[in-house]
Amino acid sequence: MRVTVNGKPSEIDREMPLPAFLEAHGVDARLVAVAINGDVIPKGEYASARVRDGDTLEVVRMVGGGAR
Repeated sequence: MRVTVNGKPSEIDREMPLPAFLEAHGVDARLVAVAINGDVIPKGEYASARVRDGDTLEVVRMVGGGAR
């Protein structure tokens, strides 16, 4: 199955829950925001969100810092 993550193609073996997908890719779900096919997934809905063949994901890591 093929998905696109942050603009790059990626292969997955099967449809899977979002938390399992993130864990398989070494991503701590507590530290990211995720959109699937352009829809931002609220943290409270991560467990019910599924990553499916053909999906496009944007995974954004929170970075500290700012203007001086």
